[in-house]
Amino acid sequence: MSADREAPTVRQIQPSMVSGAAIAVAVLIGAAVAVLLGVYANVHEPRFFSINVAGFSSPTAVKSWLATLAVALAVFQFGSALAMYGKIPRIAAPGWIGSAHVWSGRLAVLASVPVAVHCLYALGFQDYEPRVLWHSLLGCFFYGAFVTKMLLLTRKGLPGWALPVAGGSVLTGLTGIWLTSALWFFQNNGIIF
Repeated sequence: MSADREAPTVRQIQPSMVSGAAIAVAVLIGAAVAVLLGVYANVHEPRFFSINVAGFSSPTAVKSWLATLAVALAVFQFGSALAMYGKIPRIAAPGWIGSAHVWSGRLAVLASVPVAVHCLYALGFQDYEPRVLWHSLLGCFFYGAFVTKMLLLTRKGLPGWALPVAGGSVLTGLTGIWLTSALWFFQNNGIIF
């Protein structure tokens, strides 16, 4: 066998091959999370039980406001990422922006978890109209994209596009969830608590 046809040795493996494998593994794990959530939500018998929070008129109002908080924090995440990576012309990122970015992400996920648990446990995967089907699909996608992003954050040597694409996927999923739920709720019920 000639030298150009031999299997690569450890010394011949390029960093791009390692980062490509890391991205592929993270995406596959995230996709598995999304599929498992969808399967669970589909086969789980909905309980149609929810807990209301004092001060809110309904569980749907609570979910809508928590989703709105999560989206607002995610939009801050987007802006703070742009600032951290120097993508906002003529504005230097303040020293606290990195910590604010991390904590806004944590709070966004924290705000989204009760909503997701309610949707999975009380309602399950619904598809009786296009808006609801998209909401169910985007909910699964969001958590899969979130897991992918978290796994990629721990890897060194990734291409410069990897984290922005993962973060953009998370923001896109969360925005889609909000558009198909909270925005719909506010349009049909007004801005109520």
